Amino acid sequence: MNAELVIDARDAVGESPVWLAAGQALHWVDIPARRLHRWRVADGAHAQWSLPEMAGCIAPHERGGWVAAMESGVFHLALGEGGQVQATPLAAVRHARPGMRFNDGRCDRQGRLRAGTMVMDMGLAAADGRLYALEPHGLRELQAGLVTPNGMAFSPDGRTLYLSDSHPSVQAVWAFDYDTATGLPGARRLFADFRAVPGRPDGAAVDADGGYWVCGNDAGLVHRFTPDGRLDRSLPVPVKKPAMCAFGGAGLDTLFVTSIRPAGIDLSDQPLAGGVFALRPGVRGLPEPACSIPLTPSPDPRHQETP
Repeated sequence: MNAELVIDARDAVGESPVWLAAGQALHWVDIPARRLHRWRVADGAHAQWSLPEMAGCIAPHERGGWVAAMESGVFHLALGEGGQVQATPLAAVRHARPGMRFNDGRCDRQGRLRAGTMVMDMGLAAADGRLYALEPHGLRELQAGLVTPNGMAFSPDGRTLYLSDSHPSVQAVWAFDYDTATGLPGARRLFADFRAVPGRPDGAAVDADGGYWVCGNDAGLVHRFTPDGRLDRSLPVPVKKPAMCAFGGAGLDTLFVTSIRPAGIDLSDQPLAGGVFALRPGVRGLPEPACSIPLTPSPDPRHQETP
């Protein structure tokens, strides 16, 4: 099964792909470039917006625009003409140490945003990352002790939360019992030990049958695990660092994959690094829930000067 190049975006770190059926378009971010992309399937039109901070993840909001977990907190983004963005702060984050930002995240089946933070210098291997819930009056800590939180996804019934830590010192995917009424994770169990699987567990998505698709960073593969944690198949992409995947297309039967273009190394063997690819995995995905959090601006003084 060949991966089709959607767009040679040359993203430094392409992440958080989200398909919007209303516009038949894929959206994603390039984290260090502080950029949000949109690619429209009908005509291949590619648009970009500049962001005030690095955004680790985005989710559509039910009232329009996007909710983005960034460096200093969570924002609502209204995309304008000419690449302009109106960013309204919703919640400030109090990081455990300097040099942190949000990374992977998404909404649960009820439209509640969950997102994790990380220390940007991965060489420190610092387990200061946290998993947060966005609530009407701020952020609530759900889980501590993470190095590089990643791979967040929810089972079709919403009762299982998947979360990985992609740092080389961890390389594990966990499954949590998830209370759909309260939005709180419960007991944690090891779902997949990636020390026995090619690549590190990066961004992920769940198909309509409950299969967990996760990018094998450094291995050039996208793996599918069955709901009981069995490795079902691995699909290749023509880059070493696939970053995150998302189902889209008219029938939600295309798996879009973003990737990373590492700086300062020879890319002659992977000239398409940083591109966005499409796979036909033979299964369908699920619509991405829109965020339902009220759009109440943050009262935190650290956000008063945010553009």
